[in-house]
Amino acid sequence: MDHATDSFKEKLDTTYSFPALYMFKFIVRPDQVGQIEKQFSEHEVILKPSSGGKYVSTTIKIMASSSDEIIEHYKEAAKIEGIISL
Repeated sequence: MDHATDSFKEKLDTTYSFPALYMFKFIVRPDQVGQIEKQFSEHEVILKPSSGGKYVSTTIKIMASSSDEIIEHYKEAAKIEGIISL
């Protein structure tokens, strides 16, 4: 892991007591929603299109078993071109 990932993991471990409810928020293009839904196929993905329809805000709540699980989801999501993590 790099320094930023180590720092994020440390922050997660001090903020949460696992297992814990964790909320992901991403902004993607409409044609990328399927990729988010596939990655979080076992979880509800809440979609909110932007007023202009160019982007979709996604919210996903998961019961995470560890900080490593959260980091893995972020790493997978980062493979989606142009994704914005909030």
